[in-house]
Amino acid sequence: MTHDPPSEPPPIEIEIADVLDLHSFPPAQIGEIVEDYLDLAYQAGFDQVRLIHGRGIGVQRQRVRKILQRSPLVEAFGDAPMGAGGWGATLVRLKLE
Repeated sequence: MTHDPPSEPPPIEIEIADVLDLHSFPPAQIGEIVEDYLDLAYQAGFDQVRLIHGRGIGVQRQRVRKILQRSPLVEAFGDAPMGAGGWGATLVRLKLE
């Protein structure tokens, strides 16, 4: 009896808008998703996006912000305004060409 190797999960399609809610994605894929999203948002011409990572104990927030710190596409980032998620979301200003 032969066993097929485990199949990889199908690629995740991200609709490019100025907000990305990370709650629906597996935590292990957040890094790749955020990097891909930033690239696509930049290509789409967005100058600002909002990443919703939730409040919790701050693990996803830290993970997202480490990615933002090293991204050449990011000019600045910080907590979203209270009406847009507060510290449960990060507002990101992308570099303009």
